[in-house]
Amino acid sequence: MATRALILLEGTTQEACLPYVLAAQSLGLHPITLSADPVQYDNLAAARVEAICVDTNNLDALIRECSRLSAIYDIAGITSAREAVYATAGKLCRHFDLPGPNPASIERCCEKFTQRQLLAEAGVPIPAYRLAADAKDVEHAAAEIGLPVILKPAVGNGSYGVRLCRDVDELAEHTTYLLGGKHIWRSSPRMLVEEFAQGPHYCANIMGDEVIAIAAAEFGPPPHFVFHEYAFPAPLIEDEYKHITDVSLSCLRALDLGWGPTNIEFRWTKRGPVVIEVNPRMASGDSKLVQLAYGVDLITAHIKLVIGEEWDLRKRHSKGVVQRSLNADRDGILERMDGGSRAAAVPGVVEVKSKEPKVPIVRKGDYRDSLGYVIAVSSSLAETKMILQRAVDLIDWSITPFPTAAE
Repeated sequence: MATRALILLEGTTQEACLPYVLAAQSLGLHPITLSADPVQYDNLAAARVEAICVDTNNLDALIRECSRLSAIYDIAGITSAREAVYATAGKLCRHFDLPGPNPASIERCCEKFTQRQLLAEAGVPIPAYRLAADAKDVEHAAAEIGLPVILKPAVGNGSYGVRLCRDVDELAEHTTYLLGGKHIWRSSPRMLVEEFAQGPHYCANIMGDEVIAIAAAEFGPPPHFVFHEYAFPAPLIEDEYKHITDVSLSCLRALDLGWGPTNIEFRWTKRGPVVIEVNPRMASGDSKLVQLAYGVDLITAHIKLVIGEEWDLRKRHSKGVVQRSLNADRDGILERMDGGSRAAAVPGVVEVKSKEPKVPIVRKGDYRDSLGYVIAVSSSLAETKMILQRAVDLIDWSITPFPTAAE
């Protein structure tokens, strides 16, 4: 009998790929990663990951490679943790008659302007928005909406290129950055200018059509949106939780989603929950936190859905879980990062991760600005936050400026 294999189309990062690899192996599957750059998975060789080089932007090339593999393995399923290729994974599933998401729905959702249009047509509360192709469009859109505004690429994720523009100078500066060749575009350069919806930030984690958990998120200082802290459960009263849940399900209906994972970001404004973004994927790192908080293994559930097996989304407990990101406050060389082992020894801390010293730090205004993180868990959110603060206080680092030409 041929070995059952799970095809993973790109892994986003080694950190994102490994949980899928381990979950697949626990289900008796042989994970195979198809990647345009399989070298990035070399350090996963110990986990017996088979990585194959193929152009993941070329559907025909992927079909040929999967056909070749199907002569060797029993292909149980095809999926991806990466938003940029998730629609392609759906197309492969349809070609090989395997369970998978609707690729057209994924593509519409990933195109942020189209997503906004569909949500608006369905009456889902969203910020005011305009599409812009050049600097003049941006200027006119901001004048219509009113400063401050959010300016971001119309296609993208991970907060790449997203910035709060509080005045005309910041608006012109970020427009120049986006159109000046420094930003890497995944599609033709188009930008969204959006109203800055202000209020507490929440993220709903969904599998299928069920809201599994809602997190509260805090960001570092503006003008960028770099996560500082992420906490389960969000401190919401029952009516607030239900309101976010109802709006989440409205998003799924409007965008024809509801197969597999979805992550929806909100701001709680004077109007109630306003949808900032619908992402047709699992939020990076959330699966680990949800499992700690509720005992629900979202990645295993996702893989079971992919291979046509019944999943289990039952909550086994409820705990307070918080992740604090250790974000760089300046550019330069990370000379030292101390205290990680002391922080890890604090009761209630379950994980501490930090960068190795002597690496260059160049802040991008997105998740890449993180030097590491600390995760803590306890029976209550308030207690967990105290545990986390004790641990973070034990961690220290220094960043020295880059040498100047004169030096």
